[in-house]
Amino acid sequence: MTQTTTEIQTEKTEGSFEPTIICIACNWCSYAGADLAGVSRLKYPSNIRIVRVMCSGRVDPAFIMKAFLKGADGVIVAGCHPGDCHYLEGNLSAEVRIKNTKEAFDILGWETDRLRLEWISASEGKRFAQIMTEFTDQIKELGPIKKR
Repeated sequence: MTQTTTEIQTEKTEGSFEPTIICIACNWCSYAGADLAGVSRLKYPSNIRIVRVMCSGRVDPAFIMKAFLKGADGVIVAGCHPGDCHYLEGNLSAEVRIKNTKEAFDILGWETDRLRLEWISASEGKRFAQIMTEFTDQIKELGPIKKR
């Protein structure tokens, strides 16, 4: 089975579930934290697919919805800590958007635990790896998204 750029395919065999997690990371902090985790050879699940954006405030709820509609089992948005945003308040904007998106999920009957927002700085490679591991475990516990 081949994977295309327009579809995210999750490896699901009988008795096992390996979720596909999309991490939307800001360029200045969280993506740099992911890079630090990599160069430090810190282990985190290979289920994570990182998408770099200039700012977490740039993440439109439509991006998140599309990720789920294309097969993602979980989405985590990672940005700069409050007060450290390179675009002043982009991360605070992201916080409001994620809150509103979770409210929309609740209305749609979607599991809100499949969406998460985290603040990760460029110097927190260990924290990046830990959060990705925790989130992957959380999604594994939830299991595959039930199609209606």
